[in-house]
Amino acid sequence: MKISCFLSAQFDPSASAVDGIDAVVTQAAAAEAAGFHAVYLGHHYLARSAFVQPVPLAGYLAHATTRVRIGFAVLLAPLLNPVALAEELASLDVLSRGRLTVGLGAGYRRRETAAFGVAWDDRLRRLREYVPLLRTLWNGETVDAAGSWGEVPGASLALRPVQPGGPPIWIGAFAEPAVRRAARLDAPWLIGPKGNDQELAHLLGLYRAELEERGFSLEREYPMSREAFIADSYDAAVAGVHPHLQRQYAGYKSWDDAQSLDLDRYLAEDCLVGSADEIVAKLRRWEAELGITEVSLRHQFVGASQEEAMEQLARFGEEVIPRVVTP
Repeated sequence: MKISCFLSAQFDPSASAVDGIDAVVTQAAAAEAAGFHAVYLGHHYLARSAFVQPVPLAGYLAHATTRVRIGFAVLLAPLLNPVALAEELASLDVLSRGRLTVGLGAGYRRRETAAFGVAWDDRLRRLREYVPLLRTLWNGETVDAAGSWGEVPGASLALRPVQPGGPPIWIGAFAEPAVRRAARLDAPWLIGPKGNDQELAHLLGLYRAELEERGFSLEREYPMSREAFIADSYDAAVAGVHPHLQRQYAGYKSWDDAQSLDLDRYLAEDCLVGSADEIVAKLRRWEAELGITEVSLRHQFVGASQEEAMEQLARFGEEVIPRVVTP
């Protein structure tokens, strides 16, 4: 199993964004030194926080690191032009020397789609169309492309990604139709930060059945995102993370599930919270029973300090990664 981390590049509007970015770079370097496999960035527009956009930030992190992979979890592809997206992501793959992973998602905030003139339902069609188009362009092929985003005959890219065929594309999804969509696109399903073992087993069964029905291989990455906090005991971990998660999820006004969340159940079942022994046991269970190959952990939440985030990175690097990651 691979262990990665999610970097929170959004700050209080009254604080210094320059200092905030310095902190994010410090976390990325610490994650690399601690043996994390990858660092991932989120994507939103018109956020209440000062949200640093992930494409330029990924290029900045590529220069600040040497080994750790850099990715999106997730990039709101339907809001962007696919030709621009193909060129920018190819550029990032070159800048990172082939260390890019591209998680894509349809998004869940109507405010964002409206701002970009994208019809709510069209965001799903765009996502379905963008994935094969990106792959075609990254493969060096020429294609006549057209959609609600525009039209271009004979599109091709002179700039080629470092990774053959381009960066891996993952699809973030929560609901059953979206999980099936990821399978139909022959893309790894990036499991979001919710769902207990029973729920995930059901959805993974649907995903794998759809892959098999379409003749796609089951041998692939099975990545997962989780909220995480390590302490000397489960009770201590809950006490440390509970107020942060309470603030975090109260801010997800456009995510219906977040408004009815039972936080105590969520921490116990869905999250990766507890002592090192408890966390390692859960990771091993996910690997053995669900086939999970990579878990991306969010260590920093709204209101949490840089010192706390750095302590979490260090503890996972020292107490968890050596026990679950095969050298």
